[in-house]
Amino acid sequence: MAITLLTLGGCAGTKRSSLPRGPVAYSTIKASDAPTVVTDYRIAAGDTLSVIVFQEPDLSIKDVPVDAGGSLSIPLIGRVQAAGKTSFELADEIAKSLGRNYLVSPKVSVYVTTATPGQVVVEGSVTSPGVFPIRPQTTLIEALALAKGPTQVARLDEVIVFRTVDGQRMGAVFDIAAIRRGDAVDPRIEPNDVVVVGYSGLRQVYRDFISAAPLIGVFTRF
Repeated sequence: MAITLLTLGGCAGTKRSSLPRGPVAYSTIKASDAPTVVTDYRIAAGDTLSVIVFQEPDLSIKDVPVDAGGSLSIPLIGRVQAAGKTSFELADEIAKSLGRNYLVSPKVSVYVTTATPGQVVVEGSVTSPGVFPIRPQTTLIEALALAKGPTQVARLDEVIVFRTVDGQRMGAVFDIAAIRRGDAVDPRIEPNDVVVVGYSGLRQVYRDFISAAPLIGVFTRF
């Protein structure tokens, strides 16, 4: 899918955002009823990991925390960056390092034994904007509930979820009214998402958000 710069033309409150909406929005932000793939989880600082090297108990470690810098120490290898990788990616990296210098065709498994709770930012036209802890599988409706819901002047068809995908900041628009009616599925919220509920000054919200964290790219409008 092509990537384009975010455009902010027109009058505040009348110009709709150029972010994707409808079915295309769900290509960026998964629906809550989409299958959960455990291997999609990316390790974060504070998580606790177990690394098992098959038939090599001295090289295996259990319940080791990932430090604030996102790394942990592996026997023979030293510090290895873990944050931002899936369990499979980290296991493959460790196996390759061991195979280059120490073992023949090592088999490595990595397990996340404890995951650090994530956070979501909810701002815009909500009753109590702020930063909130979220559990796995939190949905957009649930995230809004953490902020005590949209205000009476909120634009329920202009609820934006910003997310960093493969190093790029993306965004998509969702219609909360349609989700509540059952006409659209409730998207899943991930750690570090930013949810902005639209209102008459939505254009200024975009400007403020971009000033704080420049938007590298967004999907083209649906």
